[in-house]
Amino acid sequence: MIDRLLEQKQAVIFDLDGTLVDSMWMWRAIDIEYLGRFGLACPPGLSRAIEGMSFTETAGYFRDRFQLPLSIEEIKADWTDMSIEKYRTQVPLKPGVRTFLAYVKGLGLPMGIATSNSRQIVDTVLGALKIQDYFAHITTGCEVAMGKPAPDVYLKTARKLHADPACCLAFEDVPAGILAGKAAGMTVVAVEDRFSREIRSEKEALADYFIQDYEELFAGIDVAEDEEAAV
Repeated sequence: MIDRLLEQKQAVIFDLDGTLVDSMWMWRAIDIEYLGRFGLACPPGLSRAIEGMSFTETAGYFRDRFQLPLSIEEIKADWTDMSIEKYRTQVPLKPGVRTFLAYVKGLGLPMGIATSNSRQIVDTVLGALKIQDYFAHITTGCEVAMGKPAPDVYLKTARKLHADPACCLAFEDVPAGILAGKAAGMTVVAVEDRFSREIRSEKEALADYFIQDYEELFAGIDVAEDEEAAV
């Protein structure tokens, strides 16, 4: 499967949360805790409502929907403070990610990240997991006009990687991200995540491929992990 996915590709681009790292559980917990500070319950469907929004767009949504007496920048700072240590110590890579990154690097294909998260958080998690050197460019949703499902973040990443979007492979875990990659003209692989398991059929319908994890890509292939990066 891996050879078919990468055939004639010029670059590989990844979402971060729920795609490269197992972190969606953390953001659910932060939503509950943060709204609780204001005496508010976390409403059903909140995760789906903010799906794909940039960090800034999400903060604006919270401020307006929940009438929070804070600026967007204050909300973002609170979320960063609440999440940064968890990212450093409690958020692991998805199974097979490091092996896949090493494999793609060995082929000489550039890789990038197109995420809705903030740059500070992205740098923190990549550094903690020692995978930052795999990525030639990182684009956050705050750097483009519109967050996912608009294609902006993927198109900018492709430009920075000097790749034709039609020759890019994108990995995503939620429908808004899948739609963004498809709108950019890319081949999109949907990745299973326990926090979007109930919408698996929707993800499968939207994406070109669906995988349980990155280890699935190497079925029947003997590939060594990049041990230096894992140290």
